[in-house]
Amino acid sequence: MDGTGKLEIRWIQGFTNNNIEFVDNKTICFPCGNHICFLNLETKMRSVFQSPCRGIGALTANGNRGIFAFSEQKFSPSIFVYNFPDFQLKNELKGTAQLDYTSLTFSNVGPFLACCASFPDYFITVWNWEKAEPICTEPQAGKDVISLVFNPLNCLQLCALGTASLTVWNIENSGLCHVLKPRKIKLPETDWSDERLASTSHNFSNNLPFVASKPPLAISGLKKTSSTRATLTPSAICWTTTLELYVGCKEGFLLLVDPQSLSVSVLFNPTIDDALPELKKSHFQALTLHQNGLIAVGKENVVHCLEIRGTQINIKQSWQLEGPATNGIHSPDNETILLSSNTGQIYMLNPIHSDKIVTILDVRSGNFLTAAFLHSDRNICVSLRNSGELQLWSSNGTCMKSLPLQIEVTSLACCPIALYAVVGTVSGNVLFIDLNNEEQPRLVHQIQLYHTAVDQLVLDQSGHYLLTGGSDSHIYVLHAKPSMGFSVIGYTVIPGRILSLCTQYFSDVEEVKVLALCTKQGGKSEDGDLLTVFSLPVRNLAGPDCVDRHGCLSAHVLKVFRYKVPHPLTSCVLGVSQVFAYCHRKKILQRFQLPKDTGGISSQQVIQLKPKQEVKGHQLGPTSLLLSPNCLWLASVGRDGLLRVRLTAAMERYIELQCHSCRLGGVQSVSFSTDGHTILTTGFKDGSLVCTNLRIKGVDAGKINDATQHSQSVALSLKNILRTENPFLIDLPTWGQEFPGDSGKKDENEVRGISVDVTEQDETYNSLLWAPPAHPTWLESRHEAVVKEDNEKYFESKKNLKETIRELRNTIQKMLRENENLPEEQFNLDVEEQRRFEAMVEQEIARVRAEIKQDIVEKCYLRDVLKRECWDSVMVKGRAIKAFNSELVVQNFPLKERTEKECEVLRRVQNMRKLEMAACTLSRVKEEEQGEGGCEAESDTLTGSYSAQLGCSNPYVYNQFSLKTKEQRINQIILLKDVIFRIQTVFNTEFEALHRRKVRELKSLRDKNKQIKAMILELDINQELWEPSLTDSEWPERLFTVDDSEIKAAKYLTPTQKEEERRKLEKQAHLAAQDGSRERALVEMMEGELEMKKVDILKMEISPPEFVLTKPNIHWNEEEKKVFREYENKVKDLNEEKEQYKMSLEIEIKKLQESCKDATEKFDETLALLLEKKVKCTIAIYQEELKTTCLADSVLTDEKMRNQELELRHNLEMMFKFKADTADEVKKGIDQVERFKQENICAVTEDRDFDINFGKEFFDVASQAIDSLFKLFKSRPRVQKMGIQTNNTSIPCVALALDASSQISKAMEELDDPKHMPEGLNSSIWERFCHVRRAKVESEQGVQAKAIALAEVQEFLRRRLHEDKAVLQELQILNEACESLSNKRNNNLINTTVQVRLKQGQVEVSSIDLTANTAETDVTLYHRSVADNLRGIIRNLAGEKVASMEGRKEVHKDIIQLEWKHRVLKKKIEDLTDKMKDIKMLRLSEEQQDLAHHSKMDERKCMHKKVADLEKTIAFIKTTHQRSIKQCNKKIAKFNEQAAMKAKKNAVLEQTLPDVQVTVAELRHIYEAADPEENEAAKILKHHQEVVQRRNLEDLARAQSEDLDVLWTEVERLTMRNFPSLDQLKYN
Repeated sequence: MDGTGKLEIRWIQGFTNNNIEFVDNKTICFPCGNHICFLNLETKMRSVFQSPCRGIGALTANGNRGIFAFSEQKFSPSIFVYNFPDFQLKNELKGTAQLDYTSLTFSNVGPFLACCASFPDYFITVWNWEKAEPICTEPQAGKDVISLVFNPLNCLQLCALGTASLTVWNIENSGLCHVLKPRKIKLPETDWSDERLASTSHNFSNNLPFVASKPPLAISGLKKTSSTRATLTPSAICWTTTLELYVGCKEGFLLLVDPQSLSVSVLFNPTIDDALPELKKSHFQALTLHQNGLIAVGKENVVHCLEIRGTQINIKQSWQLEGPATNGIHSPDNETILLSSNTGQIYMLNPIHSDKIVTILDVRSGNFLTAAFLHSDRNICVSLRNSGELQLWSSNGTCMKSLPLQIEVTSLACCPIALYAVVGTVSGNVLFIDLNNEEQPRLVHQIQLYHTAVDQLVLDQSGHYLLTGGSDSHIYVLHAKPSMGFSVIGYTVIPGRILSLCTQYFSDVEEVKVLALCTKQGGKSEDGDLLTVFSLPVRNLAGPDCVDRHGCLSAHVLKVFRYKVPHPLTSCVLGVSQVFAYCHRKKILQRFQLPKDTGGISSQQVIQLKPKQEVKGHQLGPTSLLLSPNCLWLASVGRDGLLRVRLTAAMERYIELQCHSCRLGGVQSVSFSTDGHTILTTGFKDGSLVCTNLRIKGVDAGKINDATQHSQSVALSLKNILRTENPFLIDLPTWGQEFPGDSGKKDENEVRGISVDVTEQDETYNSLLWAPPAHPTWLESRHEAVVKEDNEKYFESKKNLKETIRELRNTIQKMLRENENLPEEQFNLDVEEQRRFEAMVEQEIARVRAEIKQDIVEKCYLRDVLKRECWDSVMVKGRAIKAFNSELVVQNFPLKERTEKECEVLRRVQNMRKLEMAACTLSRVKEEEQGEGGCEAESDTLTGSYSAQLGCSNPYVYNQFSLKTKEQRINQIILLKDVIFRIQTVFNTEFEALHRRKVRELKSLRDKNKQIKAMILELDINQELWEPSLTDSEWPERLFTVDDSEIKAAKYLTPTQKEEERRKLEKQAHLAAQDGSRERALVEMMEGELEMKKVDILKMEISPPEFVLTKPNIHWNEEEKKVFREYENKVKDLNEEKEQYKMSLEIEIKKLQESCKDATEKFDETLALLLEKKVKCTIAIYQEELKTTCLADSVLTDEKMRNQELELRHNLEMMFKFKADTADEVKKGIDQVERFKQENICAVTEDRDFDINFGKEFFDVASQAIDSLFKLFKSRPRVQKMGIQTNNTSIPCVALALDASSQISKAMEELDDPKHMPEGLNSSIWERFCHVRRAKVESEQGVQAKAIALAEVQEFLRRRLHEDKAVLQELQILNEACESLSNKRNNNLINTTVQVRLKQGQVEVSSIDLTANTAETDVTLYHRSVADNLRGIIRNLAGEKVASMEGRKEVHKDIIQLEWKHRVLKKKIEDLTDKMKDIKMLRLSEEQQDLAHHSKMDERKCMHKKVADLEKTIAFIKTTHQRSIKQCNKKIAKFNEQAAMKAKKNAVLEQTLPDVQVTVAELRHIYEAADPEENEAAKILKHHQEVVQRRNLEDLARAQSEDLDVLWTEVERLTMRNFPSLDQLKYN
């Protein structure tokens, strides 16, 4: 940057609702891009603070002190603290955050600022921003924190609101040491209940930072983890005047949290039936406390003022907003409430003065797409947002009007000759918007140019042409004048995708030159190296020599020239015979000189350009360039957020300004005003629009004057054109009632799925095929117009052709109808179509064949994998043996081959057991050898399985009672698996032998059936034979072989395979024809058999003599009769032989069948025995597997307990470390307390010395003056007195001390005024007195400060001691848990699960509850002798019980007799009692009783004795009375002395009474001002309690009085009963 000039922010607009704060009572601030905007709520004046960095992160402000702070967006960011309105830097806080800060907050009192860092630090730091010192930091504490809020009444309490958590941090201080202590609030669950939400209690260990972060332990004896169900999600918090928290939740709940007791109360529950319907959909997005109540902001357009009394909530007042608000804050004076929304509105509410909501700011939200200046005298600018919002801004940055286009937009341009703007859309439309009436912009024209987005919109400087560019490489040229109706002149095509488009108007030649930067043909990159320059004359281009029928501009009019640059460019602008471009790859700004002599260059020739000048550009790209209208300045913007302006004549010099945030994408667009002195920029994602003034200095004045004159002349000419064109624009009607975005939603009348039979087609078919789309572009409409014109021009010719075509169609239709009845092979109408179909079929066949092959390959691979995993790897395949005569089936045990690793482990365990058994044998004692038989007898039972009986046990298996370690149990598992393997192997051996036997039996059966079948054939009997065979389960190998009979489909053979099969058959036939003599000879000589056939007797027949057939028997002669008799004998013999042969065959068949039956039955019996053994083996295997499972479970349990014990030990070590830290803190705290106590004592002593030495200081002053001075010396100004902090709920004493010291200083200056000087006192003495008094006041302030510091240190020590005690308790809990877990682990190792095999009836369980499930009942294993002994004891006890029952029966009889005697005696006692009562009822007075017992002498002696006793009593009473009088006199004297002392004390108290009354009045005023309603409520509650207590006491007194009456009555009755009166007796 140099001295060329400077850039100044004129105004800035934009609102993102990220942060909004009060910087004083009437001014708010909020970030806007790379700036902070300040808005005065009364005057609506705005001021802008430019950030010294490249981006603004978090923002906060303190309205009471007029300061604001923000963080920068960069690596290792800092926090800047400024004051308002001077904008002076107070301090820069350089923390340790690496990336960014998520939240900042100031404390209301005290110099504290809290910040929360983002990833990866996540620490919360509290700063003393005045000293730029961090006072305390907590790492990894702000992982999900989104907001930090200080307690307004206690700067040592901070609340952190997270995405799903709520934590209150207490800042504890001890001198100069500060510590952050968390108190996490446990929020209720979403599936709440009244019991769970009533209050939430926490253990003391939650107060410990280490214990709170430790992982939960799920073991018995420890505190179980909390519920994993979802809890409420906090969304807003607000501190109350009682130091509690209101918490709003996204689920609609409103909670009240007490940070001290960590209790949570539900104030509002939207799920209950009687909840307020107005609040059910609120969701509480923001909460703020006001004088009238709690202001709640929800998702609806309503803001509520809530009145909360206890747990009752009422809606006091509601306000309706235009849109939903998302944030709410109150001013420092608690009068104004500010509400903001995400849509760009800020509302102000002052419930005290008015119930009306005022809209302070309404600028809409969202990112700006682009902006441009409207060419008018008022310097109005137009902006366009991504959402399609078009906005007008005045010269001072006020939003004049908005027009929602309701369509996706891409570009914007403003016309210099008329007040309208052009907007390009994503759908390819170009919209023309009239801006003559700023209060009501309107859409006046629309044209569809593309089916894709409009990427470029450019209006030339003279306002003649509007050029558009899209992704289809078409550049359209439109009339920019409203008088021409914005008609399209034509188009031209550029070779490649257009990246940049710009124009330059040359008034001397009256032409507009256009520069287009494009990529290679079909390229998709964002930079290109091809420049295309063409010219557009200002004259009319509507003639046919300029534009063809289809709208394409002719080449001789455009004068196209193509240039190629060495390196690809991202942006370029056209100047006067030169091009300015930016190369992002080299990050340089280049200037190219266009050749002047272009006469012999054709439009297709590409000219190579080399840069004339290169300067350094932006570091972050891509970069956009813009040339000022006077071509004097070149502006460049990039992703770094910088705006750089250079002289085109000296590009190496530039001025720059950080306009937008680098972190949020930098600058998106830039625009110059008409005079070139104002620049408009928009940001990518920061939502800001910045207007900047360009101040020029140090530039040649001649160039500036020439440029200014040129600009004025151009502006004057354009103004004249504007006066002419604006009336045409105003007269244009509004374009429809719906917006352009709605046009795409109309019904489309496209022709879809047209299917017309060729035999029924006519002229309408062609019209359907050529149906235009619903929204054609201008080019498509132009093509339609050309087609329509051609149709009209050649109508007659087309009509004749149509007639000819119709005749041909009829002929073809007739031929088609005839061809429908003919076979397809006889004709082929279209050879090419047939070939195409054949190719298509072949292609489809190839595709299907490839899919089938792929499917076959996949299935083969799957088959191989399954066979390898489930068959090949199995050593013994699974097979079965089925019985011949029953459904009995026995299967073997499939076994996989042991791996080398398993065998090695087994060998290792066996070798280990050999050593252990050898060592056990050497140490075995003789007693065990003698008892070996008993042990052997028990060992068979205690093994727990049948494996020993099967002979498959492993000799190295451990005894079940000796498994005490985990290693032994693991070895036992390995040995038991070997036992299972042995059992399966032994059974499989027998199974294989039986399987081979069945194969032999089947072979024998087939041979016998073959013999039987031959015999049956000889006997000619129709009988089916039983022919058993092996099933697939018995011979599973057959499943892998596919027989031809299983294939149902015909085998497909390719032509090659068919040819090979044919050749093979021909070869076999040829060989058969050549070598057939041997077979023919065999057939002729021996009928084809090499062996002699056995004579078949049953088929033998004797032919009768010939005469039998020719002659009747009467004509036979003797010889013939003899021959006939011989024939009959032969026939009889043959028949007898046949019968014998048949009988022999039948006997043979029965023998064979019996043999088959016996063989199969014997096999079935063997199979049944094998099945029994299979059952025993299965039982043994299950028993061994059960033992293995129990051992594995015990091993896993031991491992689990071990891991838990290690975790506990680790936590115990961490707790010990924390205990050491707390002990150090306690030790330091004790030292600090002692040191502060000494300092406090010294300060008090020094303060007393001032009083003692007062007379010495003024020894030269008269005594009367000294008294008056001493009174003034003791008087103090009335200021707020400091309190001592005893807990976190009190107001911080540091802030009060600072405030009190400042107030006392001001008050002492007033007291030091000479007007308070006593009369007759010298001014020098008064000055000395003021100096002494000020020193005394400072000493008192120092004493108070020391006392406060001492109290804080003591409170800090108390908390550390409490924390140390909590750590000790937690250590005790962990130690107990470790011991408990260790005991459980030892018990788990000692209490081994033993499996015992017992017979039925040897297990006895409790029969108390016969319906209970006894599957899990524990039983005790005893020897049988123990049970027998117990049974004997039971028999003896039963006998003793019977004997005792008999003795009890005899005793019961004696008791009955005694009871009868007792009853008789009781009746006698009652009779005697009645007689005694009669005697007591005699009427005798006391005198009569005395006279009845004494004589007269005795009576006189009694009287004298009574008189003497009375005299002694009177003398004793007089002595006692005198003594009491003396004691009372002594007490009166003592009381008088005490009254004198009290009088003196009262005199002293009366002197201090005025100050105390003033202090009490101030405190009462503060208390009543703080919350009068709560005070009144407290009084009412207290009065109510007193009334209730008085009523309860009255009820109690009344009840006691009634009880006393009852008791007195009972006393009188008992008295009368014990001492009856004889007067009551009456004699008859």
